[in-house]
Amino acid sequence: MTISINEDTTNSSTTVAPITMATEPSPGTTTDKLIVAPDKPNPRLTTFWKSVVVALAVLGIGGTMNQVFFWELFGLNLPTNSFLFLISACFLPIIFIVYPARKSSADTNKVGVPWYDVLLGVLFIGAALWLSSSGPEISEYGWTMIAPVTAQVLSVFYWVAVLEILRRCAGPIVAGLALAVSIYPMFADIIPVGFLQGISYDPVTLAQVHVMGTESIHGLPLQTAATILVGFMLFGVTLQHTGGAEFFNDLSRAIFGRYRGGSAKVSVASSASMGMMSGSAVSNVLTTGPMTIPAMIRSGFTPKTAGAIEATASSGGSITPPIMGTAAFLMVSFLGIPYTEIIIAATIPAALYFIGIFLQVDGYAALRNLHGEDRKLLPRVSQALRDGWPYVIALGILTGMLLTMPSEAQVPFYIVALLLGIALVRPSVKFGFKELFEMMLDAGKSLGQIIAIIAGVGLILGGLSSTGVALSLSRDLLMLVGGNLILLLIAAALACFILGMGLTISAAYVFLAIVMVPAIIAMDVNPIAAHLFIIYWASISYITPPVGLAAFAAAGISKASPMATSFEAMRFGAVKYVVPFGFVLNPALVAQDSLPNIITSGLASIVAVFAISATFSGYLQFIEARVNLVLRVALGIGGFMVFLPQWSITLSGLAIIVAVAVLALVLKRRHRAHTSAEDVVLNRVDTTPMTPVVASDQVTPTITPTPTTENYPDNRG
Repeated sequence: MTISINEDTTNSSTTVAPITMATEPSPGTTTDKLIVAPDKPNPRLTTFWKSVVVALAVLGIGGTMNQVFFWELFGLNLPTNSFLFLISACFLPIIFIVYPARKSSADTNKVGVPWYDVLLGVLFIGAALWLSSSGPEISEYGWTMIAPVTAQVLSVFYWVAVLEILRRCAGPIVAGLALAVSIYPMFADIIPVGFLQGISYDPVTLAQVHVMGTESIHGLPLQTAATILVGFMLFGVTLQHTGGAEFFNDLSRAIFGRYRGGSAKVSVASSASMGMMSGSAVSNVLTTGPMTIPAMIRSGFTPKTAGAIEATASSGGSITPPIMGTAAFLMVSFLGIPYTEIIIAATIPAALYFIGIFLQVDGYAALRNLHGEDRKLLPRVSQALRDGWPYVIALGILTGMLLTMPSEAQVPFYIVALLLGIALVRPSVKFGFKELFEMMLDAGKSLGQIIAIIAGVGLILGGLSSTGVALSLSRDLLMLVGGNLILLLIAAALACFILGMGLTISAAYVFLAIVMVPAIIAMDVNPIAAHLFIIYWASISYITPPVGLAAFAAAGISKASPMATSFEAMRFGAVKYVVPFGFVLNPALVAQDSLPNIITSGLASIVAVFAISATFSGYLQFIEARVNLVLRVALGIGGFMVFLPQWSITLSGLAIIVAVAVLALVLKRRHRAHTSAEDVVLNRVDTTPMTPVVASDQVTPTITPTPTTENYPDNRG
């Protein structure tokens, strides 16, 4: 039996992909198809079920606004645990509506929602509402350890339901890890491995700890998501549905389109702009890629390279302020600092990342003499700004309010109201009830996935914290590396990459924030730098084989080999592999130093990125010359040395870069002089027209081609 109130299964009228805040699951999961093919209709979402999703989203967003604005509507002044149960009741059942229990075609092609999913959703809402109403008793009477029978039964059901919700929206790998770690406390006292031994619990008590405690499902990560992330998520969705993607693309074309490799630079700029608003890699590819990838291919980029550039630029969304990925919001809960501080800290590394991509794109275009677009075909900057002034104002007000308002959780709601108000009155924007409905539908689906993943990942946090094993793991890890920070960072990077291949960034981050970050901080590393290091390396899996979700999505648009696109994306994103080591060793790069040191380190790091980009592109800007393998290796060494905080090493690295640049300039001039001399000699040997010589047994004439000079492009970008 399938419950289908209305057989309308047409897809949303919008063509943009729902923003997913960098929470895309690993390949092969149920949601992989939904994310990579956003325009494919979901037959489960009939008109009735779309309305249910929208209603749940409105209730959930309204509950968040009631909490962060202290409205106390209908007398609701909820304690934290009651509020979190209410948010879960609104957003988590959306997963039972949107995602089928199995990936088989029979399930994915069913129209409407099956009866058992409806039953699961209703039971979950009932359990969450009952627990929400019992919030004061849970805290006052310590139900985490000793609870009435009803609370015990509901806790067991709630725990199992959250695992099933996580399996559906994040895949079996994430759910399997959450299951293993969440049941681990039942056996913590009998595990033979010493550093894994800890406090044990019986199954019922453990269910109470996970569901009614403050360090598991409803711990700090979900508290942060429910109060801060919901508003920023809604802002990103609103921006997309009111035309933000088109504006950023037009503005990028107006600014960068005329320079060499202009179409690729437009891709980088527009993807960076959208990344600032959404924080998602795959969603950014699917939003901007259909516009930018064909344009790059038409201008001379290979399909593989076009897809790689788009994927590399889009994967910067999770590290680019002001709206970074979900993991960045979780940093707030782990560090206990305002989100504004994380925005400031992440600014320089994100800028270095995109500068590196720009330089590599420019080098690629220079070596292949790829020109920009005709100015006549490009929009004017003034026209783009006139058409998109609401988005410029929104970004400016958002940044200003984040820096000045005491409650950052309230800020995005003001900007959403501003954008919606402008969209409703602007004649150039079609935004009525239908568009608002579709916007809230996307918001509901995206928020449902995000809240579900964070709640599920909370089980990992609860399993490790309830046993006390997290502290012993960090201590043993420090002993294993012998106090060597570089070895510890390499181990952390490898762990991030491996976990990032199978988990979402959020899941990988939470796990490593518990296990590895304390060990890194114990070696006198700045806490913000340590947490950002984990986020950077966890997000690297988006462009790195064998997974490379963003690269694979881009390859689907460019029709290139996914693996080849992923390897090419690694080259264009090379700076992302180096910068995290730089800001861990030099906290000035994450604004954790005096202003003079921040400025000098930032400027020096730009030179370092310049050198590292030349290492991978083979082209040295400003000198406008290609560089051989030996010089490229020297540039790479010099670039990494500049990142180090000791000024003697930094200056030595700068000296190497300058020496290589001078040598490249000398070799370039010598090559040009030699080539010019050869041309003169060749022109003086014989100035008479060449006559074809035909052999007796040949049908066509044979002509020796005239030598050509080396072409060094000078149409600088």
